[in-house]
Amino acid sequence: MKRCAFLSMDSLEDFFSYDTMLFDPLKKVGWLAEEVSWRKKDVDWDLYDVVVIRTAWDYQDDVEGFMACLQRIEASSARLQNSLKIVQWNISKRYLKDLQNQGINIVPTLWFDSFLLNEVQNGFVYFDSPELVIKPLVSANADHTYRLTPAKLVEQAEQLKAIFENREFMVQPFLNGIVDEGEYSLFYFAGHYSHSILKQPESGDFRVQEEHGGQLKSIQPCEEMLTTARHCLAALPEDVLYARIDLVRHQNEFAVIEIELIEPSLYFNMDPESPQRFVDAFVEML
Repeated sequence: MKRCAFLSMDSLEDFFSYDTMLFDPLKKVGWLAEEVSWRKKDVDWDLYDVVVIRTAWDYQDDVEGFMACLQRIEASSARLQNSLKIVQWNISKRYLKDLQNQGINIVPTLWFDSFLLNEVQNGFVYFDSPELVIKPLVSANADHTYRLTPAKLVEQAEQLKAIFENREFMVQPFLNGIVDEGEYSLFYFAGHYSHSILKQPESGDFRVQEEHGGQLKSIQPCEEMLTTARHCLAALPEDVLYARIDLVRHQNEFAVIEIELIEPSLYFNMDPESPQRFVDAFVEML
């Protein structure tokens, strides 16, 4: 049997993870899979044929260490999926600029290298929005993501300065569609469409992750969503084993929030056929 490592965290105790649903169908096609923490220093990556980045949901706490781990895997005989090249492109949300330059509709965004209160305040006027969202360019699980009114921005200015003074970040208008309708995720394996879900935040919140109380619902995407997703896949630097494309309705169009190519939850629990689709794509890619 060939061996596959699913790159993970030390502990997933406080998270919702569904990757073990892949283990049996992988075994049926000759692959033994196991979860391996990216923080382990003594792993012999040559023992694995493939390493798939999956639930490394704390990489943003040590980006340098995470990238060093991926470079060790890349230097081994194991094949890394998605590739180091894709991770380097996708790890900073500046990739959204690349998409925008290729004509893809993204959530309107201002980009910052350091925190200056008056410059962030200008975002309310620039977007003609009563609320803003601030988040780091490198982040996961909605860490350090803030929804702010003008008053809250002033009130939290010192805290925000401490967080973002030496960290690149982005500012966007808060989109009511996330609360009123939700955020859509479309999943693709080796370029093939698999399934879609609608993620809706808990009442009083705006974060859609399950860990923050978000609710999930399987949906059938409309043609506009599928067209946007196809354009996103065509804009990637190379083909990928998996992609999650997150969309929100904005001004009667679908805008891309993110393309998740590093460690997205793929929500295998939401579609009983999706684990087999992933395994088929895995075999196809190899």
